[in-house]
Amino acid sequence: MHKNDPRLVEYFEEEFHNGIGRVYKFKNGFGASVVKHDFSYGGKKGLWELALLDREGELIYNGDYPDVVGYLNDPQLDRELQRIARY
Repeated sequence: MHKNDPRLVEYFEEEFHNGIGRVYKFKNGFGASVVKHDFSYGGKKGLWELALLDREGELIYNGDYPDVVGYLNDPQLDRELQRIARY
């Protein structure tokens, strides 16, 4: 997902644990924490880990969505972000 997507209200990226961390916040009130680093699920293989966030940026457990999804390649990550943006 491009950081200029019109469904986004906030996006930021920073270096994190010898890798990268991103936060996406969507107009629908949901968000996502996306990381790829030495301690994330798949990070050592160059893959992403994603967690669903609520309006305050806290991790949420939604019956329709697992708490953390790991081992995502770029196209899979984009599909998950699109899914969250459509909630």
